Amino acid sequence: MNQAQSTPAPLLDVRGLRAGYGRAEVLDGLDFSAPAGGVITVIGPNGAGKSTTLNALVGAIPARGSIVFNGQDIGRATLEERVMLGIALVPERRELFGSMTVEDNLLLGGWRQMRRNFPRWRDRIDEVYTRFPRLKERRTQLAGTLSGGERQMLAVGRALMSAPRLLMLDEPSLGLAPLVTREIFTIVEGLRATGVTILLVEQNARAALAVADHGYVLETGQFALHGPAAELASDPRVIDTYLGTGHGSVAPPAATPAPPPPPLAGFATAPA
Repeated sequence: MNQAQSTPAPLLDVRGLRAGYGRAEVLDGLDFSAPAGGVITVIGPNGAGKSTTLNALVGAIPARGSIVFNGQDIGRATLEERVMLGIALVPERRELFGSMTVEDNLLLGGWRQMRRNFPRWRDRIDEVYTRFPRLKERRTQLAGTLSGGERQMLAVGRALMSAPRLLMLDEPSLGLAPLVTREIFTIVEGLRATGVTILLVEQNARAALAVADHGYVLETGQFALHGPAAELASDPRVIDTYLGTGHGSVAPPAATPAPPPPPLAGFATAPA
């Protein structure tokens, strides 16, 4: 058996991805893939297009190019259809329902399983509580009263309620204290054991590369570098720009930062 026959197809395969907001094109033909069960990270400066990439993949904004998920071309699929196929996005703003309890937020995340008539979809909440004991302690507390780290746990837990095949995390450490950030990345590392494929977008390059298998450096809508995460972490250009004290770039100067993405429909995206 030759190598082409023995190498499994990636769960996610993206070719020539282009997307933006209005007339401003942010992504300039990205090519990348994610193997089943792998952890892939995209690092880069503000405005490089990291969040735009995730929004394009989940169908929150229009995109051009080829997006193949689990062997199926989903380029024309709606956001809801992509959610039903097993793609989950935990957005940067977390999109929780602050006036609802922790447990009710989690139950909303089971929407995909409920729609698929999975008979014991509510049982997944016990799995989430096992992974996040703090959420169980606060299950009757309003989500809007949680700490930053607890809100991030809730956002991830709500996404896991849908039993996703691809879990996309947009800046999970944003705004969190260093100790809480370490806890969040320990959680990301633990999710590897569940078999879910993780696409992690993160400005904390050191932490992201430490948990990832493969990394991509995104600058001005294009990948400036990519390779095994351990190799990127030791690359002098990455060290100088993202891991050390340098303020340069591994590619040409960055473009004007992209406009923020439109608000996501919290029920349709984050819970999935």
